[in-house]
Amino acid sequence: QVQLMESGGGSVQAGGSLRLSCASSGFSYEWNWNCMAWFRQKVGQERVGVAGIYISHGSTYYDDSVKGRFTISQDNAKKTIYLQMNNLKPDDTGAYYCTADPRCSGDVRTWLLLHRIQHGYWGQGTQVNVSA
Repeated sequence: QVQLMESGGGSVQAGGSLRLSCASSGFSYEWNWNCMAWFRQKVGQERVGVAGIYISHGSTYYDDSVKGRFTISQDNAKKTIYLQMNNLKPDDTGAYYCTADPRCSGDVRTWLLLHRIQHGYWGQGTQVNVSA
């Protein structure tokens, strides 16, 4: 049974930093077959992918709203991905969800744009609040 466990959320002022972690376990296939990503959900809105990574190659894709400020990375030994968030803005506020899916074929950008809640595996989320 696949489990994704997010941590690291919290409250910060604008300009601050946070580092989210997503520890994964229970895959019945090779972990590096996955694309994994962080999605953000604001109140009353759908989840939007902000950063994705193809575990096998380490290739990444970022939404324009976070490019240059957020960095997604992986630790293969721990089967964990991270999201380093710098220069946070109030608009970054939301619940952040970790997701994994082996059906990305390495095209992280297309997978991130098409990935929906009914696809793959999801964690329970961690809240990020950024105040002005």
